[in-house]
Amino acid sequence: MNYNLVTNIQWCHQMIAETVPLGLVYYSHIPTAVVSLLVGFFVFFKNRKSLISKLLLGLSLTFSMWLMLSLVVWVANYNSALTMVSWAPLGMLNALFFACSLYFVYVFIDKKDISFFKKVILGLLLLPIVISTPLDINLAGFTMDACEAIEMDMFLNYLLFFEILVSAWIIIFSVQRYLKADDTMRKQIKLLLIGISLFLISFFAAGYYATYVGDFRYELYGLFGMTVFMGFLAYLIVQYKAFNIKLLAAQALVTALVILIASQYLFVRNATNQILTGVTLILALGFGYMLIKSIKAEVERKEQLQKVSDSLAKANDRLRELDNAKSEFISIASHQLRTPLTAIKGFVSLLLEGSYGKLTPKVADVLAKVDTSNTRLVDLVEDLLNLSRIEAGRMEYDFGKVQLTGIIEEIYDTFAVRAKDKKISLEFEKPKGEIPEVTTDKTKIREVISNLVDNAIKYTPKGNVTVRIAPAGEFVRVSVSDTGIGISPEELPYLFQKFSRGKDSVKINVSSTGLGLHVGKKMMEAMGGRIGVDSKGAGAGSTFWVEAPREMGIEIM
Repeated sequence: MNYNLVTNIQWCHQMIAETVPLGLVYYSHIPTAVVSLLVGFFVFFKNRKSLISKLLLGLSLTFSMWLMLSLVVWVANYNSALTMVSWAPLGMLNALFFACSLYFVYVFIDKKDISFFKKVILGLLLLPIVISTPLDINLAGFTMDACEAIEMDMFLNYLLFFEILVSAWIIIFSVQRYLKADDTMRKQIKLLLIGISLFLISFFAAGYYATYVGDFRYELYGLFGMTVFMGFLAYLIVQYKAFNIKLLAAQALVTALVILIASQYLFVRNATNQILTGVTLILALGFGYMLIKSIKAEVERKEQLQKVSDSLAKANDRLRELDNAKSEFISIASHQLRTPLTAIKGFVSLLLEGSYGKLTPKVADVLAKVDTSNTRLVDLVEDLLNLSRIEAGRMEYDFGKVQLTGIIEEIYDTFAVRAKDKKISLEFEKPKGEIPEVTTDKTKIREVISNLVDNAIKYTPKGNVTVRIAPAGEFVRVSVSDTGIGISPEELPYLFQKFSRGKDSVKINVSSTGLGLHVGKKMMEAMGGRIGVDSKGAGAGSTFWVEAPREMGIEIM
């Protein structure tokens, strides 16, 4: 390489100063390098072990080295040796940050290192540029006329081919991955592709246009593409937590603002303007610091709330697991309890009927009490078993056409004796016309209506219990009215909740669990029906009712 060792070339110094404002040279190089290095080092120090962070730092360093050497070429043009030494690596650095850009895009999108084969291809493409850098194939000498290095067409043409090839490679690869990605990743790929394309294309176009017209001032404007690219990266970090780090948008904004204000000193020559720029810079630093501090506190609060939310979610999952375990335990325990209780009931019934000999009145009375207590236990176990099935989603229903009049007559015959023993009048007001059939589970609806009649008898100290049936639009309604203890308005909203019991009901029936109505409500809802209660208040009696649909699929209002 011919350096043409000439220093202090006054002509070159004057020519450059007259044609290109040095302020523009500094403004295009120094702030761009600072922004590039700022983002590169920030990402790297936040995640040092990440390959993508290392690649971004490499891209920032190679481009910033190109900027510094380019700056030396511009400001030290009066020294041919310094110009040639600074100019020679520019093509190689140019190719390197294009290669780093390709590598960076691959790792950012695929979240993994590129294959060894691709590394070999990229290395072979770079090799001619690296080898040619210190040779005359790159720079042939220094021309005093234009005060610049003499670049060889062969080197420039290969560098042009390399840049076009890498740019096309990046675009094709990004588009292929974009078409296969989900919505979130598509947005990230689009932002990355736009940012890096603006950087590479603006740098490439400005550089070669400047070479073509022989005026390197145009090259300066292409350098701002890197600042735009870093802005896109900052947005990716803020919006999508790219690189697994968190960057406050305010930090990026304030830093960029401070750099831009400070860079005005490269242009400002008037003392008043310098003072105003300094005041503006101080105010930007002060208010920027307060803004960052307040937003940082807000972010910390949000992170704390997120941690609390995550903890609550885990606790909720744990509670759900415990609730399922509880339901499973109840189901198993109920199954195990029902068998011996059924056996006890059977043997007690045989004893009371005299199958094993005549009983004395005293023994018969004791066995009757045992039978009553056993029946309560059987009912409790059945309620618990039904509840566990409902909560576990294992309750099975056998739907079919059912005539409710016949079911109510069976229930009436079952409870007539009990009502008579309690000296309560149990009545079934048979409908005058024909009652349409309903579509429901015969066994389940008999269980629900039986529970309502049983409760009415239990909680009616004196008076009567009346069962009625009548069509109700697309439903058939069965109502059970009593003259019992009634229900206060405050208790009505909670009556069908699990383990809910009226305060007055405890005085009359201490063995109640508060499960019957809750289980009945769940059953009726699962069968497309509904259940409710009407009461004028405590001591005024109540009317419980169920409605079964005539056809399945009826919308419940």
